[in-house]
Amino acid sequence: MTTLIYNCTAVLMDEARTVLRNAYVVVEGALIRSVGTTRPAGTFDREIDGGGNVLMPGFVNAHTHVPMTLLRGYGGGCDLHTWLNQYIFPAETKWDDRAISAAADLGLAEMIASGVTTIADMYMHTDMVAQRVLSSGISANLSCGGLFFGGDFDPKTVHDCVVQEELFRTWHGRGDGQILIDASIHGEYTSQAPLWEWTADFAKRNGLGLHVHLSETRSEHEDCVGRHGMTPAAVFEKYGLFDVRAIAAHCVWTTPEDWAILAHHGVSAIHNPMSNLKLGSGIAPVPAMKKVGVNVALGTDGVSSNNCTDLFADMKIAAILHNGANCDPMALTAYDALHMATVNGARALGRNTGEIKAGCVADLILVDFSAPNNIPCHDVVENLVYASHGADVRMNMARGRVIYQNGEFFTIDLDRVRREVADYAMPLLFG
Repeated sequence: MTTLIYNCTAVLMDEARTVLRNAYVVVEGALIRSVGTTRPAGTFDREIDGGGNVLMPGFVNAHTHVPMTLLRGYGGGCDLHTWLNQYIFPAETKWDDRAISAAADLGLAEMIASGVTTIADMYMHTDMVAQRVLSSGISANLSCGGLFFGGDFDPKTVHDCVVQEELFRTWHGRGDGQILIDASIHGEYTSQAPLWEWTADFAKRNGLGLHVHLSETRSEHEDCVGRHGMTPAAVFEKYGLFDVRAIAAHCVWTTPEDWAILAHHGVSAIHNPMSNLKLGSGIAPVPAMKKVGVNVALGTDGVSSNNCTDLFADMKIAAILHNGANCDPMALTAYDALHMATVNGARALGRNTGEIKAGCVADLILVDFSAPNNIPCHDVVENLVYASHGADVRMNMARGRVIYQNGEFFTIDLDRVRREVADYAMPLLFG
């Protein structure tokens, strides 16, 4: 199927930082075929009038826990470890596949409506999450967040080893690459050396990426130094976990020595500003990491510690947070923030997306620039980062397929999801 998108301003996210007025973008199958300012010759199976709005690459939400939508606002006002141990972990023991399915659909709908086309998700019941992602149409790097608290270690019987092997066999590459499986370690403080060694080998053997939480809180970071005489980043480097494409969520308390490790191994740091601020975890040193060559992308984290998955909000707060913290209005520019949410996210996940150019996957969103909050427009990128929000998204095209347009979902039955959440999933978790 071929689609022509016209009458729009395209933010290409290329090295020249091109903002293309009166753009024509041709999509063929799942890929962008051409981009230009002259209407291409020939006929198309479908034509989409951009309505004079802004066309941009879909967002890459590089660190999520999609089913945690049902924990939105639950246990608020606590530090991370109190919140996890007293609220989140007890609730999570009650999940079943049916509840996960409803919660995942709700989370995916929220992200699709606000412009996300690709995610990196770490959560339990990952097989069910994969099913819902495949149906939704977006792309996802999925992982289960490997845990191991000690005892005899046999990968044939340790739960998260068995799960990761099965996920790889069943889901890696499904949907013509729509779903990729990443190896995973939840964090240094929830696992031990035998699992680190096995996971590093598992990832290398199968050519997989890796997803971890890293130095999210001061106590996590300092307790690791107390246990091992080295930081979480140094521990993971020692055990070979960074010898593959890897993403490290949070990185709030990382040190200059850690940044050197991340840069050397090509590990991407995933910045989650809203979650880190809400939980009082701190502020990740994003400008400093960028300066030494660390690829920094953006994530919302789970709705439970952010309260929404509107990446426009995280993009804005990332820019203003670091400018304020560094007393420098250029510490993180609007274009830097947009780059983190698109190009850098695609690089972090090993995905051919994040730009509008021939040969890239056609992950595209239309943002309404006739909305009052986007008038006037002196600078398109400034408006996208500082003025726009998820409600301004008018179309979401994932892998060349329109999955959302003008408030209508084409891959998720939102009425059914609402009923499942209200009648089954919420009573299961909260009685």
